[in-house]
Amino acid sequence: MDLKDILSTNLRRIRNESGRTQEEMAHVLGISLRYMGSIERSKVSPSVTLLGKFAAALEVDARDLITPVQRMK
Repeated sequence: MDLKDILSTNLRRIRNESGRTQEEMAHVLGISLRYMGSIERSKVSPSVTLLGKFAAALEVDARDLITPVQRMK
């Protein structure tokens, strides 16, 4: 899994856990809903600045967005 895939998976999971919709996140971050969806589908990579904004909006450390989650077997 590459970094873009890790980011999209973690972003979607953390956003869902926080109870926020893609539309809410897009509005808070000042990006289009289409771009938000593209990030979560791993079609595009956000800038480092936007990565920081995601972390701040979700109240997590940016590392939480780019660190692979270890799955239990």
